[in-house]
Amino acid sequence: MDAFRRGWRLLLPILLLTQVLPAVVLSVLGLAVDPSARWEAQLAADADELPPGFLVDLAGFLGLLLGGSLLLGLVQCLGWAAGTWVIARQAAGAPADLGAALRYGLRRAVGLWGWTLLFTLIITVGFCFCLLPGIYAASALAMAGPVYLFERRDPIGRSHRMLRDRLGLLLGRVALVLAAVVVVSVIGTMVESLGIAPFGTTPLDSPGSTVGVLLVIGLAALLALPAHAAQLVGLVVTYAEQRAHEGPVNSAQLAAELD
Repeated sequence: MDAFRRGWRLLLPILLLTQVLPAVVLSVLGLAVDPSARWEAQLAADADELPPGFLVDLAGFLGLLLGGSLLLGLVQCLGWAAGTWVIARQAAGAPADLGAALRYGLRRAVGLWGWTLLFTLIITVGFCFCLLPGIYAASALAMAGPVYLFERRDPIGRSHRMLRDRLGLLLGRVALVLAAVVVVSVIGTMVESLGIAPFGTTPLDSPGSTVGVLLVIGLAALLALPAHAAQLVGLVVTYAEQRAHEGPVNSAQLAAELD
C-alpha cells in the first residue's frame, strides 16, 4: 500500500495505457470479427451441415485473437517494466517521471515479453496435466519477471529457488496477489458479459449499440485496473522482500540494478 500511495500518479497512467486500453481494443476487435452470428443464421437455415467456409472463418478468427493477444502481451510487458522502474526509483527516493518510465519499459519490453511467453507455456502445460502442477508452476515462476528485470539472468531457475528456499512465505504473498487478481478479474468479466448480452449477437451493426458496447467494455476494463495494480506492486514488493531475506540489500541498490 505504501508503494502504491507513493507511485499511483505514475502507475495509473502506465496501467491505463498498457493494460486497460489494449484490453479494450482486443475486446472490440474480437466482437468485430466474431463470425458466430453468421454461423447461427446459416445453421438455422440448414442445421445438418456446417456453414460454408466454417473452418476458414474459425481459423481466421482464432488467428486474429492469438495475434492480438501476443501484441497485447508485448504492450503489457512494457507496462510491467515501466511500473517496476517507478516503484523501485520512488522507494529509493530517486526522481521518476512518466516519460522516463515508458522509455525504460520500451527497452526491456521485448526481452520480458519473450520470457513471459515461455512462462505462460510452462504454466499452461502444468495445468494441462492437472490443477496442482499448474498452480505449482505459476507459484514457481511468480518472481521470474522481476528477476529478469533486476538481475537479467536465469529468471526461471532463480524464481524456482526463491520458492524452494521460502515456500510458505512466498506462497502466502503470491496467494494474496492472486486472490486480488482473480476476484477483480471475475467481476470485470461478468460486467462485460452481462452488459454486452442485451445488444444481441451483432452489437456493432448500429451506431447506438456500438456506443453502448464500447461503454460496457471500457467500464469492465477499468474495473480490472485494481487487479493490474495489485499484480504489479505485489510481485515487485515480494521480490524485494525475498532479496532482503537472501542478504543485505537496500532500495538504492535495487533501483540501480534496473539500469
